[in-house]
Amino acid sequence: MLNKILSFLFPVTIFKQNSTVSSFIEISWNNGQLVMDSKNTNYSYGSLQRILRRGLLSIGFSNINTLDSILVMGVAGGSVIKTLVNEIEFKGKITGVEIDPEIITLANKYFNLDKIPNLTIIIEDACKFVQKSNKTFDLIIIDIFQDNTMPEFLFETVFIENTCSLLNPGGYLLFNTMIHTKSDQERNNQYKENFSSEQFTILSLPKVEVYNELFIIQKTKRDLKNASLSKH
Repeated sequence: MLNKILSFLFPVTIFKQNSTVSSFIEISWNNGQLVMDSKNTNYSYGSLQRILRRGLLSIGFSNINTLDSILVMGVAGGSVIKTLVNEIEFKGKITGVEIDPEIITLANKYFNLDKIPNLTIIIEDACKFVQKSNKTFDLIIIDIFQDNTMPEFLFETVFIENTCSLLNPGGYLLFNTMIHTKSDQERNNQYKENFSSEQFTILSLPKVEVYNELFIIQKTKRDLKNASLSKH
């Protein structure tokens, strides 16, 4: 393919449009790889896939393969799902929650997301999904951005509590964050304080691809059905 070859010299845009929810979305060939970008950052594949792969490696590919169910909040083009299916060869159930139906249409067209048999996509606001879902998961991945900013609700106690209530004992939460300013760093520091050492263990991977900090949170294996996050 000519565009793929040319992309080793310069990025080749093959599609772009304004999105009702995500503002602007672009599909392009870059260094031989098809990627999805917003106006100011990579949305799927490219650097984002490397970032989340780093988090999955820290959990352990073999460990992930023993799990039964995974929730991905913030699907975009589906790069982390492709890592789970193609590289880790995860065979369990994957549920993807994405607020923007236009992005899923593009993900199906350009990245064949709809060809993954063990994937179910739900078009919904993640905040509403965790509030009403009665399903639980062994791994929850949060990768929600509005271009290169993060919605405030991701760091609010109610969202954190609702998300962790969907996590099975022994399960993992992988949260991708972005730090550009001192206030972003303070926000992340405060986020870590939501978790008590008795109920959760938390690992931070700072400066992944320069601006990203990954949190890997594991729920303890004892029954925490009635437990809540610690308040500070």
